[in-house]
Amino acid sequence: MAPPHRTAAGRRKGAGRRGGCIGLLVVLLIVAAAVAVIRAWGGPGPAPANLTVSIPQGASLAQAADRLERAGAISSAARFRLLARVLGGGAPIRAGEYRIPAHLGQSDILKLLQGGRTVQRFVTIPEGWPAVMVQEALMKAPQLTGTVAVPAEGSVLPDSYAYVRGDTRQSVLDRMQRAMRTYLADAWRRRKPGIAVATPVQALILASIVEKETGKPAERRLVAAVYGNRLKRGTPLQADPTIIYPITRGRPLGRRILRSELEASNGYNTYAMVGLPSGPIANPGRASIDAVLDPARSNALYFVADGTGGHVFADTLEQHNANVQKWYAIRRARGEM
Repeated sequence: MAPPHRTAAGRRKGAGRRGGCIGLLVVLLIVAAAVAVIRAWGGPGPAPANLTVSIPQGASLAQAADRLERAGAISSAARFRLLARVLGGGAPIRAGEYRIPAHLGQSDILKLLQGGRTVQRFVTIPEGWPAVMVQEALMKAPQLTGTVAVPAEGSVLPDSYAYVRGDTRQSVLDRMQRAMRTYLADAWRRRKPGIAVATPVQALILASIVEKETGKPAERRLVAAVYGNRLKRGTPLQADPTIIYPITRGRPLGRRILRSELEASNGYNTYAMVGLPSGPIANPGRASIDAVLDPARSNALYFVADGTGGHVFADTLEQHNANVQKWYAIRRARGEM
């Protein structure tokens, strides 16, 4: 028996089923492709280890992508550009040096560049460092460019200063000196009445002596009071660090001061002169500047080490001599004398 002929309606129904299957297949392929793209965008990257990439000022997305590919952070610069434009949100990238962790995905790399979370490098200047050591620290700081001369003593505010690859050493020094000028001016405006110094420069000089005399924060205002009292009375400061400064330019002396050095005439010998030395002997920190401009209320004129890293203070020479004898006894017990 011959098969019945299909009607036109049946043919249309079959074609519709075939078309529906093809459409569903196309949709599935599109979905699969979209999933693959999203996985590629958000999945792990090819970098086997942490690396750094520098994006120069004014670089385009294409230029940044080329640098990322050369560094091994991404597999394809072209693919990264395309996906960044489609899925990256449109925020601009920022210049700087970026640390990219191993296997960081493309989407996270773009967020890193858009957020400007650059590598932070620091050069640290501790309180009391002399100018020669500031210059050495700047010259040793990695990824800075150019050279820098020894700055004026006392012109740098001790702190940690951030910089990025390619900054000049002079630009970092300029920031250090600007910070000192700003802080000293602000502190001078807050000074207490009746202090022993008459100008910000004098305050800086005295603060540098206070900085070198004690490492105990609680003592700074007392040490400042002693030297302020001596200045007001016209008594020599007799500060050992001022003897050492012309010899070492502020570095540790490493030995006892010689009698000839106590008698030297050089503008810094506060045993042989009355008043402040001719300039700062170090770069004082904020606390020492504040101590000079707001010293403790004290009649003390003397202080000597107490054997614990601090000092004992005295109003009279008799009291001071007794304290000195106690210090000598401590040194003898330690085998230092």
